[in-house]
Amino acid sequence: MANEAASKKIPAGICGILLGALGVHKFILGYTKEGLIMLLVTVLTFGFLSPIMGIIGLIEGIIYLTKPDDEFVATYVTGKKGWF
Repeated sequence: MANEAASKKIPAGICGILLGALGVHKFILGYTKEGLIMLLVTVLTFGFLSPIMGIIGLIEGIIYLTKPDDEFVATYVTGKKGWF
């Protein structure tokens, strides 16, 4: 189970870095509410606030990729920490 949950770390991290403004990394981790918030902020502001959402995604992607697997699972899969 932990290994299966840790397998989400790399896709979530890469999507956070590359597609952070759209909240794709949140959807990968199962955070639908947070993903919709990021997506709607980007879309409803016609991309005006997308740099802010992109920076949040970049930071979260880096955090995901630098955490050890067990800490990632404990924090984001088991603990359901939605932001940073």
